[in-house]
Amino acid sequence: MKAVGKSTNRIDAHAKVSGTAKYPGDFAFADQLVMKVLFSGRAHARILSIDTAEAEALEGVVMVLTAKDVPVNEFGLSMYDQPVLSGPGSAKEGAEIVRFEGDQVCLVIAETKEIAEKALSLIKVEYEDLPVVKTLGEALQENATILHPGRDSNIFHHNKVRFGNVDDGFEQCDVIVEGEYQTPVQEHAYLQPEAGVAFMDEEERITIIVAGQWTHKDQAQTAHALGLPPEKIRVIYPAIGGAFGGREDMSVQIILGLAVMRLHEKGIDRPVKVVWSREESIVGHAKRHAYTMKAKWGATREGKILAAQCTIWANGGAYAFTSNKVLGNATLLASGPYEIPNVSTDAYAVYTNDVPAGAFRGFGGPQANFMAEMQVNKLAAALEMDPVELRMRNLFQEGSTISMGSVLPEGVTIREVTERCALEAGWTKTEKGWKMPIVPQSENPAIKSAWSLTCGFKNVGFSYGAPENCGATIILEGDEEIEVAKLYHSGAEVGQGAHTVFAQFAAEALELSLEKIHTFYSDTATSLDAGSVSASRMTHMAGNSIIGAAHIAKQKWAEGNRPAMGSFVYRPPQTTPLNPDDGHCYPNFTYGYVAQAFLVDVDTRTGNVELREVISVDDVGKAINPQLVEGQIEGAVVQAAGYVLIEDWKKKDTLVISDRLSKYLIPTVKDIPIKTRSVILELADPLGPYGARGMGEMPYLPFAAGVLEAVYQATGLWFERFPLTDETVLRGLGKLPKHEVGFWDYE
Repeated sequence: MKAVGKSTNRIDAHAKVSGTAKYPGDFAFADQLVMKVLFSGRAHARILSIDTAEAEALEGVVMVLTAKDVPVNEFGLSMYDQPVLSGPGSAKEGAEIVRFEGDQVCLVIAETKEIAEKALSLIKVEYEDLPVVKTLGEALQENATILHPGRDSNIFHHNKVRFGNVDDGFEQCDVIVEGEYQTPVQEHAYLQPEAGVAFMDEEERITIIVAGQWTHKDQAQTAHALGLPPEKIRVIYPAIGGAFGGREDMSVQIILGLAVMRLHEKGIDRPVKVVWSREESIVGHAKRHAYTMKAKWGATREGKILAAQCTIWANGGAYAFTSNKVLGNATLLASGPYEIPNVSTDAYAVYTNDVPAGAFRGFGGPQANFMAEMQVNKLAAALEMDPVELRMRNLFQEGSTISMGSVLPEGVTIREVTERCALEAGWTKTEKGWKMPIVPQSENPAIKSAWSLTCGFKNVGFSYGAPENCGATIILEGDEEIEVAKLYHSGAEVGQGAHTVFAQFAAEALELSLEKIHTFYSDTATSLDAGSVSASRMTHMAGNSIIGAAHIAKQKWAEGNRPAMGSFVYRPPQTTPLNPDDGHCYPNFTYGYVAQAFLVDVDTRTGNVELREVISVDDVGKAINPQLVEGQIEGAVVQAAGYVLIEDWKKKDTLVISDRLSKYLIPTVKDIPIKTRSVILELADPLGPYGARGMGEMPYLPFAAGVLEAVYQATGLWFERFPLTDETVLRGLGKLPKHEVGFWDYE
């Protein structure tokens, strides 16, 4: 009975379309209290005092909490550099300083939302303003204001790669191109803002119902901040209204747990609920990193790329969040999916007083891919060579060595996806090489049209020696035959269809119908640690863990055990950390590969860039559920189109201007490509479950460079920043005055 490879209906579809699915904000208890958060509203200041007396005296206010009430006032996914609550009174060094406007200062727990909001207005906070670090340029100055104690600079992470010798490489080049690139902040804009409810359960555990991407890491960080053992914290994910990497970092988990703990100490055991507004969500939680990048690449006249020198600065904002992980991806992808014998890369993560930056679909990949693909596009133009031809002369193949000095894992398919994409878009392969299709031009001379093609690759799974594992448990019940198979797995369903795919894996491995698979998901009390739903890893990791658990359970069933339980923790091949001297390592155990082609129209009167057609060719190894794969591709295309063309993050002196969706525009049905073609290749990954590769991030990677290359092919103009709003394009065309922004002043 085959379950894998079929477009099975999602197991959560009916509940979501009928409105019965419960998201964290939907949970309501008869005796629940409401929590509101007082945000700092300031970019950089020292809190001298907090007066909560009037707020506490307000009728209906049950409790007000400040920094002194947090047992271990720190958290962070990669380092504990962020206070749970900012202000005096805790042991956390520097906790009295707010470093961005979304720092949380006070919590009010009250009978109603209205009372809590009124209480917030009664809290008096005395601030001493401090110098604001507004840009990367200011953060990197020799006399810069240092934002975190114990540091001698605002650089908090540095990756260095040295492969071959770039100076020697450039001497052998016939053509050298340079570029300075910036990529913008992007807001996740998930459907559901941060929300949750917490209570003390019958086993004296603080139970937190919330949206996240890694239940067990949320449990661990909450336990650390509250000074409790992890088993005293239970984290449950119900339906989640989108994540895209943004929910890897904490938002309301710890403060919910803190409220329940402190209430319990006072003999008050009532649930506490918090729901952030859209404005609070935009200001208070992580964004996609803005990157500033410089690149110098060189090639021979025959089109062999010999040297790539890249420098990357990631604006990490006020706290580290996942910046080191994001920077790791960018460090590898800076030289693209190409065999280049001489590579030098330096990548830095830098503190500023901006809203912190964190993971966002492709985390670091789209930014670095943009730089790499733009450099290849410029080399092709300088060599007067077709862009596909130049790529095909340099792309990875089996046995290629990457810039970090190790050989790629088996299953390298970047050439296959690129060739297929080129053919789908109308490129022809001649004796002299690949040739771009000629695009018929509009009768309107103001409309310029052209094709482009870009490609990329990215890790599947955790990188650089990070412990990587994923656990699953299956219990088989019945007498003579298996009547029910219970699957326990903590992997999050963030809208991508993961829970449906998990059930398909179980059904396939157990040779049962899907109806017999009963699922229990995303609860630290019932499931083993599955790791984060990030890095395109969950299909690969969960599939292998479920297959392993199914094998053990079937074996025990055959031995006569009733019920028969199998638990299995899958561990992929070990990766290794970056060598601090040259960056040499084995960074990832497998990769995903993608190529995309773009047909654009540029209206030179209005500056509008219209995506007439996008072709995305993705090698998914094995499409466990083809319809879900297609949905992931189309979703990535729309999200990337917003990133590249219309999403325009605005701020003034690090304070957010575009703090609501009326000011920060995301794509509507009128902004998506007229036509999107998803081409799914199934070239099995040797390590993947039934050959499957992760692919949720891949269709995002080449998008920006692809659109900007198509604009160049249509107009002859290079743009090195985006979003390509109408105004930006008109300035490039010389139809509006230039808006000069210094390289280091880019925000």
